[in-house]
Amino acid sequence: MPSMKNKRFNLLLIAVVTLVALWSLWPTWSDYSLSKQLDSFASSQDSLKYVMSHREEIESARKKSLKLGLDLKGGMHLVMEVDQVDLFEQKAWNKDGKFAAIMQNVRAKATQSDARVIDIISAEFKSENIRLSRYFYDIRNSDQEIVTKLEKESEEALTRAKEIIRNRIDQYGVAEPVITTQGSRKIIIELPGVSDENRVRNLLKGTAKLEFRLLSEPEVTIRTLDRINTYLAQNSQNSAAAGGVLPVSDSSAAASASLPPGGTPPLAPVSKQSSAKPLYDVISVSPYGTAFTAERSKEYVVSLLHRSDVQALLPQDTELLLAAKPEEGKVGEKLYAIYLVKKSPELTGGVITEAKATFGSQSVQPEVMMSMNSEGTSKWARITGANIGKRIAIVLDGAVYSAPVVQSRIPNGNSVINGIGSLEEAKDLEIVLKAGALPAPVRIIEERTVGPSLGADYIRAGMLSLTWSFCAVSIFMLVYYKKAGIAADIALVLNILIVLSVLAGFNASLSLPGIAGIVLTIGMAVDANVLIYERIREELAEGKSVITAVTQGYDRAFSSILDSHVTTLSAAFLLYTYGIGPIQGFAVTLMIGTSASLFTAIVVTREIFHLLLAKNLMSNKSFG
Repeated sequence: MPSMKNKRFNLLLIAVVTLVALWSLWPTWSDYSLSKQLDSFASSQDSLKYVMSHREEIESARKKSLKLGLDLKGGMHLVMEVDQVDLFEQKAWNKDGKFAAIMQNVRAKATQSDARVIDIISAEFKSENIRLSRYFYDIRNSDQEIVTKLEKESEEALTRAKEIIRNRIDQYGVAEPVITTQGSRKIIIELPGVSDENRVRNLLKGTAKLEFRLLSEPEVTIRTLDRINTYLAQNSQNSAAAGGVLPVSDSSAAASASLPPGGTPPLAPVSKQSSAKPLYDVISVSPYGTAFTAERSKEYVVSLLHRSDVQALLPQDTELLLAAKPEEGKVGEKLYAIYLVKKSPELTGGVITEAKATFGSQSVQPEVMMSMNSEGTSKWARITGANIGKRIAIVLDGAVYSAPVVQSRIPNGNSVINGIGSLEEAKDLEIVLKAGALPAPVRIIEERTVGPSLGADYIRAGMLSLTWSFCAVSIFMLVYYKKAGIAADIALVLNILIVLSVLAGFNASLSLPGIAGIVLTIGMAVDANVLIYERIREELAEGKSVITAVTQGYDRAFSSILDSHVTTLSAAFLLYTYGIGPIQGFAVTLMIGTSASLFTAIVVTREIFHLLLAKNLMSNKSFG
């Protein structure tokens, strides 16, 4: 028999573990009860009142409750690809037409193959008999040295993109997202419990490339648009003479309001008459020199302004960008402002240290306030001081959010992004600015959504398997080992409580593979008890007393139980280290369950037997 001191310590340890497990699982029970209470209300008004009066309690329970994985709760599965062709184009210098043609071939081949982009680039340059050093790094570098440097850039870009996406998701509030890389350019993302799928897509895809750019003067904008219009009109006449097809124009300068849905004007053969103002058919200019296009013609205008022949007509180091959000026109038409901005930014978002979504001074329009580091503060003070009375566009991912006039020098490094539609959008913008800009654009190449109804079916199936396995094992232990089986069943319940409480306490999620790990844990826990009970029965068969048999039974079985559990823990650790997604979920629950099984088999059942023996409630027949 153990000493009184050890016995008290063991009892205290069991009590503490049980209480901590129940305390950790209490928010889960509370969340379940509150959800049931909400479902019981007949009207939405009653449920809304209940939510308002119990808001803190509901939010706290939901935050601390046991989270369910994607397969149980539903959510999104995404495969995203980092645009490494764009990344390498950014790293190049001395770019010319030949480089653009090569990279266009690289992009075409990269979309059709999973091969590394750097390998495709290397092969293309080799086929053209052009050294990589002509465009990348130092002219003295060999092709192999440049390939090595670009490989490192590629790996760092993928790692950085993964971490930035993780930061955005964490700030968005998704519990236990699974984010892993695959190959040299893919990122796999699983987001359980996500309901607003479109918002998540926009949050993940935006590169968050923030730039502060100077606007051209209104008269320069008007002259540029006139030049483009003249050029398009001349091409229209040439095309008409050749029997081509062109957009049918309207005589009004605001003809964009009459365009059909779909974004492009109708196409028809032009034989008698062609438009004299093809650009101003889809763009109108205010007396103040601000250009606008209607929402229905936005896509057509964007494609037009991205044409290389049109861009060649722009003043050097400028480009035309559209506003991120439309304005309301006189007849309810949504109009997008068009800005002629400098291509070279005065300042980039890398200097932003803090961003916060809030409401403006009128407490009506949402905005995002930004603070800069010391380098950004000094540059921003110089930029604003040198451009008083001029407009500076705040450009995010190629769209102009606002273009305020500089009233005075700004010495404290603060700035504001407005022109935002809702507070939710402002919060998303805050998230991407805080997380930082992606090193290259990313795009979603695969997306799957698991509905909550399918998740509910999986939960029922998983809980059914867990219940049946628990009942089968419990009944077997009771039938075969009699009173000792009760101790094993109590330990089994505590084992499951410990697994679930650890998952809840560490904010981990329970998935279908996790349920499989719990079912396997039940079998392992009983296996440990069987080893102990059989040793005790052997001691009793030799005529030893119950007290002696229990003590020696545990001592003889300990080494075998420890070896099997350590082996299982090692295997589960390897699964967690080298596995991904569902495999890791299985490994986590298996590791927790194995550790709990060792505790319940060696400590809990032993103390139960000691209590029963102290009260003379056990005999030789208690072990079957």
